[in-house]
Amino acid sequence: MLRRKFLQIGSLGLSAFSFSSFVNLQEKRKPLVLSTWDAGIEANKAAWEVLKTGGRALDAVEKGVMVTEASQNCCVGLGANPDRDGFVTLDACIMDENFNCGSVAFLERIKHPISVARRVMEKTPHVMLVGNGAQQFALAEGFPLEKQELSEPAKKSYEKWLKKSEYNPVINIERSSSSVYQIPQKLDNGDWNHDTIGMIALDANGNLSGSCTTSGMAFKMRGRLGDSPIIGAGLYVDNEVGAAVATGQGEDVIRVAGAHTVIEFMRAGLTPEDACRKTIERILKIKGAKAKDIQVGMLAIAKNGTYGGYALQKGFNYAVCYADNKNNLLDSKFLIG
Repeated sequence: MLRRKFLQIGSLGLSAFSFSSFVNLQEKRKPLVLSTWDAGIEANKAAWEVLKTGGRALDAVEKGVMVTEASQNCCVGLGANPDRDGFVTLDACIMDENFNCGSVAFLERIKHPISVARRVMEKTPHVMLVGNGAQQFALAEGFPLEKQELSEPAKKSYEKWLKKSEYNPVINIERSSSSVYQIPQKLDNGDWNHDTIGMIALDANGNLSGSCTTSGMAFKMRGRLGDSPIIGAGLYVDNEVGAAVATGQGEDVIRVAGAHTVIEFMRAGLTPEDACRKTIERILKIKGAKAKDIQVGMLAIAKNGTYGGYALQKGFNYAVCYADNKNNLLDSKFLIG
């Protein structure tokens, strides 16, 4: 009996040591930044320049996604595909470690909606500004009004779409084998869907922040909003627990308050990966057989520096950076494929 007791204690001690070693390894990865899709590689580089010198996570997540917003492609930013009326509308939100948050939606002709969202957070009593009001605020804050014209890639894509004027989304189009600054060859059929870059970061001081910016679904109905500018759906940060961000079919992320749900699962003790998985499982339960037609991906960072992601379907990936030479693209686990 004594021998059995000794072995039980030894086994528990080994397990505790292994878990402790894992957590300590993760905690050494501070600062840390995660972002969605392969566009996150370049975005992470800009964020890392802030984090590696002890900068604030909030500054990092703004600077990081600005890289994607500035790229002239059919995805995020003014180079993105338009709505069905031919206008590019942008959405973004940002949140810091103190529950401060700002958002803009249905914003036109402003290059960096994420920076406007931060100004909303810091300079107004509101959380969200939309449409003409958001644009007026941006202009008052000194943001220049850009030309109202489609980028060449978006123009070609829109002209292709106009031949049938059918909304026929293709999942996982955000992931491409070609450069984020080019049109992926497999999308030459004009069936563009949506794109988002979401970014969450943990700085050297142990504080969390997040950002999310998008052009929304290509050829969407005018006025449509997804989850990306909605605090609690596309993005949520609780500095005592963690940060989470979503990408994919916004309507279905909204249905489960995606990012906030991930945080609540983490608060209950789940790891970031498991919290993302449980949230995705809720979407699968709601959608049933129709789940095969959509994609949703979730990312999360816990307060202790552990992180993870999960997707509804195969094909979602995310970028992780925790050192100058550690900026890797990882394939997410998934439920159906």
